[in-house]
Amino acid sequence: MNRDLTVGKPTTVLWKFCLPLFGSIIFQQLYNIADSLVAGKFIGEDALAAVGNSYEITLIFIAFAFGANIGCSVIVSQLFGAKQNKDLKTAVYTTLISGGVLCGLLMAGGLLFCTDLLHIINTPENVMADSKLYLDIYIMGLPFVFYYNIATGVFSALGDSKTPFIFLAVSSTTNIAVDILFVTAFKMGVAGVAWATFLCQGISCVLAVIVMFKRFNTIHSEEKAPIFSWLLLGRISVIAIPSILQQSFISVGNIFIQGIINSFGSSVMAGYSASVKLNNLVISSMTTLGNGISNYTAQNLGANLTDRIREGYHAGLKLVWLICIPIVALYFFAGSTMMSIFMDEPNGQAMTVGVQFLQIVAPFYFIASTKLVCDGILRGSGMMKQFMAATFTDLILRVSLAKVLSVQLGCIGIWIAWPIGWCVGSVLSYIFYRGGVWNKKHTARNL
Repeated sequence: MNRDLTVGKPTTVLWKFCLPLFGSIIFQQLYNIADSLVAGKFIGEDALAAVGNSYEITLIFIAFAFGANIGCSVIVSQLFGAKQNKDLKTAVYTTLISGGVLCGLLMAGGLLFCTDLLHIINTPENVMADSKLYLDIYIMGLPFVFYYNIATGVFSALGDSKTPFIFLAVSSTTNIAVDILFVTAFKMGVAGVAWATFLCQGISCVLAVIVMFKRFNTIHSEEKAPIFSWLLLGRISVIAIPSILQQSFISVGNIFIQGIINSFGSSVMAGYSASVKLNNLVISSMTTLGNGISNYTAQNLGANLTDRIREGYHAGLKLVWLICIPIVALYFFAGSTMMSIFMDEPNGQAMTVGVQFLQIVAPFYFIASTKLVCDGILRGSGMMKQFMAATFTDLILRVSLAKVLSVQLGCIGIWIAWPIGWCVGSVLSYIFYRGGVWNKKHTARNL
């Protein structure tokens, strides 16, 4: 069901829209968590290390799918808010076409160079074969990742956050069952984990695209919408390219960090693999809530209702902080319990490493989530230069400090780099948010 985010009390509208998005990303992350869980529990520590090692490279591909999602979503939100339905449809068709071309290029590059990428991050020989196997299968399923992201971006742009939630809830829980079936009954090892994800993502993608086109029948325009527009592609690219660069550089930065971690051996790799999945569950959830705030911002900007953007910021901040409270407490005080989900040796080095990571980074989720709320508004309003400046500052600090501090403090030095980068990036994002047109107009009226 399409929903106009420009009417109603901002707090109520935003919370009703964002909470299903939060549920959706929880189920989305279950894909990756299930892979690590099944690999660690039913195959072994090396398999867990291989899946975690490959995961950092898959994030590069996900970055491009995310860029297509957010670029299409923001522009469609603006057009939906401005009631420009013909251009709205053309924007979606344009994204589907250009996204397909980009996906094809990424698949070719990935299949040709994934071994080189694994060598670049110092993948140990004992996990190299499984890492490559997992990556190859993942890359073959990349079209499903792309088109699913585009479809969910369209749903969000139209104010519908429940449909993506339903798709993800069904497909991710199915993925867990198929993971276990392929690994335990069919004895497929790491390949079983990868093929289970391929199958379940494929089904959810096809269904999402079908529903998206059916939804278009409810959006009426006086003229037939063209299937491609260079002008709209340019508008989408202005949002999508910085988002792709942001996510790509974060992924590349994480790959550099993974390379540093790999130098400490497979036990540290396994501990990091498990704990970073738990960390990414939180950060991805907050990022998705930020995307929801982007849709809210874009619709209200399209309708020229800038005062609602300020109210949306405060509502979004309350939402993410309320979510952070139980998560921070759980990760900080029950980190070993959370880690035991992935591994059977509670006293091993991998367990110790993972718990240390969670206890160091978890208290700073409040700061990281503040940044992601500000980033959502910056992206939804098209302030992409400011958005990129804050993000790259965070990333550069984390990568450079991880390298320097690891020499002095070992892997603990790597974990400490995360909150430092978050703190500096959050300050910049907030400063840029304060410089937005919504605050300038508010200040001018109060003078």
